[in-house]
Amino acid sequence: MDTTRNAVLEAWMAEHGYSSNSLADAVNGALERLTGRPGGLDGSSVRAWKAGRVMWPKSATRKAIEDVSGLPAVALGFVPRGRPSSTPSPPQQEDPDMKRRTLVGGIAAAAAAAAAAPGAAGPRRIGMSDVDRLNKRFAEIIASDHRHGGQLGIEQRAAALADEALNLQNAGSATQRVRSNLYASAAAFRSSAMWAAIDGRRYDVAKAHMREAQALAEMSGDQAIKFRIWSHTGTMYRHMGRPADAFAANDVARNLYITRRDPMFASLGMARHAAIHGAAHDRTGTRRAFDQAQEAMLRADPGDYRPVWLLAFYDQAELHSLALSAHLALGDYSTAEYHAHRCLSALRPHMVRSRSITTTRLAHAQLAQGAADAATSTAMKVPADAATRHARVTRMLQEFGAALRATAPRSSTVQTWTEHTASWRMAA
Repeated sequence: MDTTRNAVLEAWMAEHGYSSNSLADAVNGALERLTGRPGGLDGSSVRAWKAGRVMWPKSATRKAIEDVSGLPAVALGFVPRGRPSSTPSPPQQEDPDMKRRTLVGGIAAAAAAAAAAPGAAGPRRIGMSDVDRLNKRFAEIIASDHRHGGQLGIEQRAAALADEALNLQNAGSATQRVRSNLYASAAAFRSSAMWAAIDGRRYDVAKAHMREAQALAEMSGDQAIKFRIWSHTGTMYRHMGRPADAFAANDVARNLYITRRDPMFASLGMARHAAIHGAAHDRTGTRRAFDQAQEAMLRADPGDYRPVWLLAFYDQAELHSLALSAHLALGDYSTAEYHAHRCLSALRPHMVRSRSITTTRLAHAQLAQGAADAATSTAMKVPADAATRHARVTRMLQEFGAALRATAPRSSTVQTWTEHTASWRMAA
């Protein structure tokens, strides 16, 4: 059977850093979000698309490909059934520069054709007002995350808004500044979807969001959103118990130019590095990194412009929260308790999720010091909503209950805790 290679798809994959296997993973993740079931694609599926053996994938797969790429399927060189391919077979001795120009021209032409609606009077003009509207929606996602955190609904809304930002790229004409801002908005939404998945312990899905967010951030050229994505990646690997990968990802964030321009970014990078040192059981590294994070925070000018996602959470309370996490991992429970109290006293009112996480960690620190009654009293302050709906809090409280039963079996404290958790299940 005669087939024509899908050169447009190959060029798009090369431009965005996708291998056949990594694109298959990303499309599988998009399929799961669309259908609720994991996709079954692998590298051979993508190679079949590139080779032209599959010119028009199934409808659900096409939608997933469009979600990953932000482009209509025809803009990626796929050809509907019954329509001949418009991509000619290349000559055997083709000039490499000519091939590159042909591929780039093919992508541009396909995208333009896909964006043009039949009967439309002309392309609309996309401007900064569209970007501002997206930024307001992003602020809403950030606020929702700090109230609830880790919820599938937040992840899905953020992913849908990332797609909305990308769709604007093909909805009309725009300046390069506007296009860069649209890519940055899409990357920001996708990074929030990634964070919601991390917070909800949906790590495979988080990695799919991560890959797309990284590609979008590169296209935007926005240093702040690049930092956010790589810093989130480091946190994800820390939660997964992979400190070597966490260090490597966080180093990418810490080595960005923005950390030299703004000490607040440097501070956050060092604070998260300290938390990774804690997970790696490196006391000296933990102490040194937190000292550097504190020093950088003190150097930062509070009046400097910073993105909403950073302003919403990074302050002295968050620094204490990361120190609490690190010292718990190190087994230094009295120091962990100190940072927990400092964090709780400094948390801003909107940080509802963070308060639940910190309270739960404080209970762990108290129990590890033998204060079962105080620890149980602390754990009972966690709201039922967070205790039953936030994956990280739920898991930490389950671990707390197991440790309490091991520490004080058949005690009245255990009975009190058992009755308290039963009331959560009844309320749910």
